[in-house]
Formats: sequence, C-alpha cells, structure tokens
Amino acid sequence: METLDPITVEVLWTRLISVIDEAALALHRTSFSTVVRESHDYTCMVLAPDGQAVAQATRSIPSFIGTLPMSVRAFLRKFPAETLRPGDVIISNDPWIGTGHLPDLTLAAPIFHADRLVGFAGSIAHMADIGGRRRAPDNKDIYEEGLQIPILKLYEAGRRNETLYEIVRQNVRVPDEVSGDIHAMVGACQRMSTGVAGLLAEYDMADMWGLANRIIDLSQAAMQRAIAQIPDGTYTSLTKIDSFDSLLPLEMHCRIEIQGTELTVDFAGSSPQNPSPLNSVLGYTQAYSTYALKCVLLPEVPNNEGNSRPITISAPEGSFLNPKYPAAVEARATVGHYCTSAVFNTLAKALPDRVPAESGVPLHGFAMSGWNDERPFSTIFFFNGGLGARPDQDGISTLSFPTNVSTTPVEVLERGVPVRLLDKSFLPGSGGSGRFRGGLGQRVALEITSPRPVTLVVLSQRLNFPALGRLGGETGSLERILLNGQEVEGGTPFRLNKGDVIILELPGGGGFGPVRERTPALRELDRRDGLV
Repeated sequence: METLDPITVEVLWTRLISVIDEAALALHRTSFSTVVRESHDYTCMVLAPDGQAVAQATRSIPSFIGTLPMSVRAFLRKFPAETLRPGDVIISNDPWIGTGHLPDLTLAAPIFHADRLVGFAGSIAHMADIGGRRRAPDNKDIYEEGLQIPILKLYEAGRRNETLYEIVRQNVRVPDEVSGDIHAMVGACQRMSTGVAGLLAEYDMADMWGLANRIIDLSQAAMQRAIAQIPDGTYTSLTKIDSFDSLLPLEMHCRIEIQGTELTVDFAGSSPQNPSPLNSVLGYTQAYSTYALKCVLLPEVPNNEGNSRPITISAPEGSFLNPKYPAAVEARATVGHYCTSAVFNTLAKALPDRVPAESGVPLHGFAMSGWNDERPFSTIFFFNGGLGARPDQDGISTLSFPTNVSTTPVEVLERGVPVRLLDKSFLPGSGGSGRFRGGLGQRVALEITSPRPVTLVVLSQRLNFPALGRLGGETGSLERILLNGQEVEGGTPFRLNKGDVIILELPGGGGFGPVRERTPALRELDRRDGLV
C-alpha cells in the first residue's frame, strides 16, 4: 500500500465509504422504529482489527462515531481476536464503554477474508425503548434507567443467542420494534462484512492494514497541519448550563492548550457528578469535544482515527463530564452537547474570526409512552433550536446540532402516537441579532388525543443561559415550556390526559458581530420574512 498513488488511495477510500453507506441504507430501510427510520439515530463504521476507526457512513451521529472504536477495543479485551469466528456478533449498551446511555445498542462483527480477521463492522442505533423509567429527570442511578447488557455474543458462529433475545424482549415496552431494529443492525454488519471482503478480493489485498494505515496517517497529518495554524498558547472559558436538582448551574471549565501540532482539551474544575441523569461519560464528552474541533479545523476530510490522534481530551473522574458508575446518565446529551459550546467558546479566544456563535443546543427529545388502541407504545422524537450565526452568514433555523438526527415528520408522528400537532412554526426574534443573525428557534404545540393517560418527558435546557453571541453579536432567546397555557419546568415527567396541550418554545442561536454592521439588504429580508 505504501506504493499506491494518491488517486488509487482516494478511489479505495471512496469505495470503502460506499460499502458502508449501502449498509447504513439497509439498516435504515429494514428498521422498525421511527427513531431509527425517521430520525436516523444510527451509524455504521468499518474498523481495523485493533478497533481503530477507518471509515464511517456519510450520515453518522458524532457521538456514535466517537465511541464505537472505544467499544470495539473493549469487546476485544473480553473476546480476543484469536477467539473470534465468522458469524460472531458482539453486543453491549454499557454507557462507560459505549455511547453514554442505555438506549443505544452497540454491535460489532468481525470481518474475515481468506480465513483471516481483517477488521470489524460496527453499528449503533438508538432503541425505541430499553425499559426502566424513560428519560426521567429524577432518576438517581443507572439501575432506574433500564436494561443493562454487558459485553456478550448476540450471535456465535452464526447461531443466535436466543436467551439474550428473550431477555431483551421481556424488558422493553415495544419488543417487536426493538428486536426488529436489532435484526436491522445485524444485517447492516453483514452487508459491511461482505462488501469489505469483496473489495479486498477485487484488489487482491490480503488484509486491510495497508489501506487503513494510509487513510489514518493522511488524516492525522491533515489535522496536525490544521492545529499548527492556531497560535500556540493556553485558552480558557467557562460555560454555564441549567441543572435539574438545584438553582445552581452546572459549570464547564474548558482549557485548551496548543503546542505545535498537538492540542489538549481539559475540563478540570467542572462541576462534580450530580445525582440526576445530567452526567456525560468520558467517551461521550470526548466525542463531542473532538467533533467541535473538527467542525472548525478540518471539516472537509472524512472522519477516522487519524483526526483524533493529535488531540487529547480529559475530564476529572467524578465530575459530571466523567462520572463514576453507577451514576444516572440517561440525559447525557442534555449536557454532553454543551461540550461543543464549551470548546467553541474556548477556541474562539484563539480563532475569533472562525468560530460560530453558540447554538440553541441541545436538541430536544420528547420521550412518550403509554397505550394506543390497547397496545403499549414507547417512542422518542426530536425538535431543534436555532444554530449560532457563522462568521460569514446567518445561522440556520431549527437544525439539529451538534448531533444530526432528523425531526420525525408530523404525519408519521400523528399516525404512530396519540398526539395532534397544533403548531410547528418559527419563533420570530428568537435568533440573536448581529452582523449575522442567529438561527431561529421554533414553537411546537402538542395536543394529547389518547383516552388513557400518557407519560411525556422533556429534558429542557437554556432556561436561564441563552446562546451566546460572538464578537458583539447578541444572545439568542431562552426556552419556555407551557402546559395548558401555564409556564412550567421540565424537571419531572408529565402525566398528560386527553385534551392537554403542551407547548415548547425552543431557543434561538446567538448572533455574530455587531448589529450595526448588518447590511440594509439583510435587514429588509428579515422584515419581509417575519424573522424579527
């Protein structure tokens, strides 16, 4: 592989991504739940035999691609490479070696070519249910949050672990959806395995090491060049976010140190682990911190292990960004998404003209469960605030960031669960003003139509700390939740009855640059479109 010219490397790299994209499409089309099929809350990846990330599906969740290599390395510690056989599939949802909370299942299958282990096919997907108290803000430990699956073989030499399947089905509210999605993930891994083996055979390669090392080394060199363009030094920031259990905010102290081609992010000084689910395991913290850096420094290069090699990310054990087991972690996205804000706020000290304003993160996941026509249902669906303004243009309204899950279409949502969408509209004036305006938040009004009570959980944020503007830009709007016209907080699950209406007003992004520098043409467009 060392003698391959750059064009051939690019062709092979692109072919590999195409194989993974085909597998991801198969997962999407054969899945059962709306969270996978409509929200695209999944990813697929090919990894080297030692667990290094080589290539991923084009459409992937940042946290999943950040944690999957860590999961495969943990799988290998329990099931060493020499013990694996064709047809094996390993599974776990352990938050501390995976994506950070129990609803995400991680699968990996060894890829064999010519009787030789040449890599792993990995997939992760968010399940519609995993048992326990669905995303309850008052959960105190992980035992309340659902079924814990240690590192086990879901398939062994092609034979399905029926006992494990039965345990999973018995512990979830929607067993057909969950087991159907698991089957879709297994199928995606099989598709990747077949595709990679076929690619190696076509190019007469004995294994994937040469190509993997070339891809990873090229990406590492590109990231090092990008880091080298940042002025050496130490930069710090403090990002405050809402907590569930007190009037005191959670604090993210972020310190970035640049030395040549190496970059270190340290969250020392951040708030301690707390007794609510607002805890982000270290792997999740690292994933979204790395993602923030890649967005600013190297957005054009496909992601793989090389992008993270020059970067070190740490947080004190026992902090809410690196909690100890058995902490409650279900709401890890509600705080972990702010790692992107914290890194942006710090990196802006070094690169003020390149870092966007803060966004109206995190995305909002409505977790709803109950009965629908005498059948139990359990689902999660997403809505988004506005993105922060960019250095050269307005922020995008109601777009998912830093994760990239999709919003469930209204028609699909109303068909699947007992709700009616009364309103789904932009919130004029919610984006922070500036030379470039922050993206708008939105207003979502849901009416319950079920004759039986349903449980709805909203993990709210930005109730007290709006998205910050950058370089003189103004802050975005705060969030509001209203139940039957009365403002409420999302600190406890809502038990709703037929006719109840819950309204969520999602925050807008911060502005970029002084508002006096906004051009008359852009001001006129704002007025014409009703955005101010």
